[in-house]
Amino acid sequence: MNMAVIGSEVMDEQAVAYLHWRVERDADGVAWATIDCAGASTNTLAQRVMDELARILDDCDRSPPKGLIFRSGKPAGFIAGADINEFAQLDTSQQGVELVARGWRLFDRLAHVAYPTLALVRGHCLGGGLELALACRYLLVVDEPSTRLALPEVLLGILPGWGGILRLPERVGPQTALEMMLTGKSLTAGKAHRLGLADECVPPRVMDRAAAQWVISGRSRRRPAVWQRLLGGPLKALLAAIVRRKLAERARPGHYPAPYAIIELWQRHRGNPLDAPALIDAIVGSPTTRNLLRVYSLQERLKSFGKDSEFQARHVHVVGAGVMGGDIAAWCALRGLTVTLQDRSLATIAPALQRAYAAWSRRIKDARTLRQTMDRLIPDPEGWGAARADVVIEAIFEDLSAKRDLLQSLERRLSPEAVLATNTSSLRLEDLRTALDRPERLIGIHFFNPVARMPLVEVVSAEATDPEALRRGTAFVRQIDKLPLPVRSAPGFLVNAVLGPYLLAAMKAVDQGVSPETVDEAMRAFGMPMGPIELVDMVGLDVALAAGGSLADSPGEAPACLREKIATGQLGKKTGGGFYVYRDGRAIKNKAAAVPAQLAEQLLQPLFDRTRQLVDAGIVADADLADAGVIFGTGFAPFTGGPLHYLRGQSASTT
Repeated sequence: MNMAVIGSEVMDEQAVAYLHWRVERDADGVAWATIDCAGASTNTLAQRVMDELARILDDCDRSPPKGLIFRSGKPAGFIAGADINEFAQLDTSQQGVELVARGWRLFDRLAHVAYPTLALVRGHCLGGGLELALACRYLLVVDEPSTRLALPEVLLGILPGWGGILRLPERVGPQTALEMMLTGKSLTAGKAHRLGLADECVPPRVMDRAAAQWVISGRSRRRPAVWQRLLGGPLKALLAAIVRRKLAERARPGHYPAPYAIIELWQRHRGNPLDAPALIDAIVGSPTTRNLLRVYSLQERLKSFGKDSEFQARHVHVVGAGVMGGDIAAWCALRGLTVTLQDRSLATIAPALQRAYAAWSRRIKDARTLRQTMDRLIPDPEGWGAARADVVIEAIFEDLSAKRDLLQSLERRLSPEAVLATNTSSLRLEDLRTALDRPERLIGIHFFNPVARMPLVEVVSAEATDPEALRRGTAFVRQIDKLPLPVRSAPGFLVNAVLGPYLLAAMKAVDQGVSPETVDEAMRAFGMPMGPIELVDMVGLDVALAAGGSLADSPGEAPACLREKIATGQLGKKTGGGFYVYRDGRAIKNKAAAVPAQLAEQLLQPLFDRTRQLVDAGIVADADLADAGVIFGTGFAPFTGGPLHYLRGQSASTT
């Protein structure tokens, strides 16, 4: 394609002037604006990048092109969104309002230019990146697995303030748009096209040609269905009421104000934040926003672990096809690895394969892709895959002798470079590795249940652990899109060690006459996504009892309510009943009584104390990593910024 820098009369000046964009005009008069942020692997819409975009529009006003196409010069994707650091460094809420206003006005200007515009989206297109794309007349997505589109601002305690609340409902209808904005969920390229967010889904080999044809085609965009338009018109108030009611079941306004502000802006202000400056001021200045930005920073820190290793696994061998081992194997296969799954027989492996197929068939709609994914998960009762594997994970029941014998057997078959890991949740590496010829090679890779939903994985080391084994294990965790948390070997490590005293306190409250429903309501009111009693039911009462040292010094000291339920075979959700009865996977609960004063503090104090103790003992490196582990490993209320951060805030407010 024959290109020349836009505005030939100022060619040299323009080439120097744009640091983060390349702007060229082809032989047909179409301008191509390629965003390629200098000194960064990912494109973000920092203020300096937005300032250059405004100058590009100025140049196009002076010399209008036949069309303007936005694309990325980064292999990592289109645009990852606004620069989060700029939000985090705001000194006043007024500065936040001004930042929102600048972005709104710039994208509103883009939406009303006289020439046609198009966003060519390949890879991630998030937040402000999608708002830029929505401000274009056309949006083309490239059919690749990495192409994902989302408005995830709510996960940071903020909202799409640059036009997303206005324009996304116009593209896909308000019901789908609100679901995307209130959850932060992303769309694949194919789904974006099916829902009408994208005008076309094209393969990479023809993407530039397709974009050039579309931008000057003059085609009309597809409109949402009539019923969707009704929901955005006469039935807007009804839809807003329904969405608010459903939202209240999982997020309270006092904890998470941003999703409620999104609904308010859509319903009453057509998505224009400039019509509700007080609302934006309150969101930007809220403690929730500061704390969720902190959580984002903690997540980025966890993602940085493992980057110092070039290790890439191709084959994973998992021993133990129970719920945990089977789900670990399924997750690794879903992430593109070849997985051999070992257990006593094909019959004991079959349930894990069935669970995997049931889960994948709900999320993988293409039959060929589903088959290919299933083909990567290979039953291996004889354990032949261990010798070929890059990573071997032991995931059998929590018995020291059995695990020790298995690890010794595995060591004889592994290649010298393979990662040897245990998924133990409570046993010390020092006790497990005594029979190994190379004890230093054993590490812990501890997943949490349910594997597909829990983002955290504890990567466990002990005294004299081989640093290279640890680096490889950490890199493997990142390779499968989990968050690695480095911890030292100790009973329960970090997450289970802090969760145990919390669950114990909750069950002791039940022993003292507080109903399970009231205990759970106290913690949901605090901000937990799930109450501790329902969590025990999900984990399994027998598993909770077997945790031993995490819950009590001896089984006889375990809470009476726990022992009584187990004695009658009520083991929790998996048996259809524990502290609650379960129907279709949902807990049937009575109405909670009035929550006693200080109950939440009473239940949380053991968790706070244990977290501090583990930081002091060096089980986790510092307080920030402890907060990250408890948030991503237990679901501890993210809006607080983590347990130790929450305690610091409470102390500051009382002094």
